[in-house]
Amino acid sequence: MSPARAGAVLNLDTLVRVRRGLRTSGPALRLPVPDGMTAPLGCDAVAVPAHVGPQIMPRLPRVGCVYADGTHWWWLVPSDSDHALEWPAPARYVTGAVVPDLLEVPDLIHRPDGTLPYTPPIPLYLALCRATGTAPAWSRPVSA
Repeated sequence: MSPARAGAVLNLDTLVRVRRGLRTSGPALRLPVPDGMTAPLGCDAVAVPAHVGPQIMPRLPRVGCVYADGTHWWWLVPSDSDHALEWPAPARYVTGAVVPDLLEVPDLIHRPDGTLPYTPPIPLYLALCRATGTAPAWSRPVSA
């Protein structure tokens, strides 16, 4: 190792990026941003089982692009919307809006007015917590 590299310091941001760079093998598709829309903050996605999707939709003040297949609904959210959030099970957070293990891109079932494809992540998180009976991470007791 060179002397310049020996003093390199890894911080949490670096470790998160390394973790995100590790992908499982197998087919993976990316949810597209529809034509005429822009994603200036990048895109990640939150997936929930298809039976939970209809419970969440009416609880959101703004719904961005939502994709669905037979088993999941996928919401586009800005990149890094998992920062400091522990998304409740059975939700699954995927970086880059990459949906692993699907043979085709799910159908777009909701497209918002305007040019931004995002569902605001905090209202989505709270709606998911409510639908799953999970307390938001910031309201849970902290043990010593």
